[in-house]
Amino acid sequence: MQQKVYQIAMEIAGPTALFSRPDSGDSPTSYPVPTPSAIRGIFESILWGPDIRIVPTAVEVCAPIQYYSYVTNYGGPLRASKSIQKGTNYQLYATVLVDVCYRLYANVEINHHKRNLPQRALEWDRKTTSPGHAYQEIFNRRLKRGQAFSIPVLGWKEFTPSYFGPFRTETEVYTELPDIIIPSMLKEVFPYGYRSSYDAVYSQALRIHKGRLEFPQEGDDK
Repeated sequence: MQQKVYQIAMEIAGPTALFSRPDSGDSPTSYPVPTPSAIRGIFESILWGPDIRIVPTAVEVCAPIQYYSYVTNYGGPLRASKSIQKGTNYQLYATVLVDVCYRLYANVEINHHKRNLPQRALEWDRKTTSPGHAYQEIFNRRLKRGQAFSIPVLGWKEFTPSYFGPFRTETEVYTELPDIIIPSMLKEVFPYGYRSSYDAVYSQALRIHKGRLEFPQEGDDK
């Protein structure tokens, strides 16, 4: 019996975004669009469900892609140990996106990797007969109300959106965007869900065509 697929979608926009390419090292450079893991995080900031898995399917670009040089005082864990001990920061240079707007799409699928879930999540799971439909309904209701478990971010936590919610009528897909080929994009680093082991997964030869990128699904990654 084929599993029923429940679809969700939303729009997000903001003044600054950074979806880091792993190959850009200590001077992060953004992909032109959010990665699948970033999209999943945005959806889950609205609503997280223990017995479902958010599978991003596509992203549409609704504003010109513009890059900008960004500098910040970095005080995170990637500093040298001496800097951490002294509590000193350093200037981090990044290439970010500005004035972004995206439409995000995903499927809601059953989570088959539940062994690492907290006990309370497992109890909720046992009471839910149609988790995909339940998630879809609650997600759409919360999105319309502007509710979120945590504020969605556009990559870095300081890059908060100016808008997130249902599609706006005035927003249009930027179909005049020239085709962009992304040779390799980080898909996810914890492919087996909550508290699973690190395992970086990449998708190859992605293409943004007429402002839309469709992500390869399980079994058809190139």
